[in-house]
Amino acid sequence: MSRETGPSCKTCRRAGEKMFLKGDKCVSDKCVLPRRMEKEGPGRGGQGGRRRGGRKLSAYSVQLREKQRVKSIYGIGETQFHNYFRRAAKERNTAEALLNLLEARLDNVVYRLGFAASRSQARQLVTHGHITINGRKTDVASYLVRAGNSVGVKGEKGLKAVRTMLANRDLPAAAWLNLDKDNARGTVLRLPTREDTQGMTANMQLIVELYSK
Repeated sequence: MSRETGPSCKTCRRAGEKMFLKGDKCVSDKCVLPRRMEKEGPGRGGQGGRRRGGRKLSAYSVQLREKQRVKSIYGIGETQFHNYFRRAAKERNTAEALLNLLEARLDNVVYRLGFAASRSQARQLVTHGHITINGRKTDVASYLVRAGNSVGVKGEKGLKAVRTMLANRDLPAAAWLNLDKDNARGTVLRLPTREDTQGMTANMQLIVELYSK
């Protein structure tokens, strides 16, 4: 039997897939989905977007579920997500622009650099004042980084936590970021491109279709 360890696990159960909201803890054998979900695939409706009775989910339901899933992955609310969409809608490729805005959030950058095991842990580092941008403390998790920004760690407690995390993780930073592991510092080389986000499972086009109705 799988183990309930908190709200994040319940979110993954509702989605019917592991979204690694708790980072490395989600890799544990104790963190598993019910067998029915593993067989059926993403979503409580089962494979192919079907409900238990065999009825296929509507296009709206599929789009709504994808939006809820992406919101859960990045840990943001409806109002903020809608604001990101409105900003992305001004660009030529709305889906790509929306994903890039989410990736450019400071808490996500801290996570992508490997300073934290999950986005929620990264958000905590930021809001507790342990992260700096170009040497200045920035405690706003939604801060959007720019190319050339330097992301550092402030305070003995924060440095200790980040260095321990970096020492125990072998995963490289995202391609659009540069990590100075010895000094626990990262640099935003550029903003992410379509190639940088191709491996991600988020289907942003479904969300664009949802908001365009």
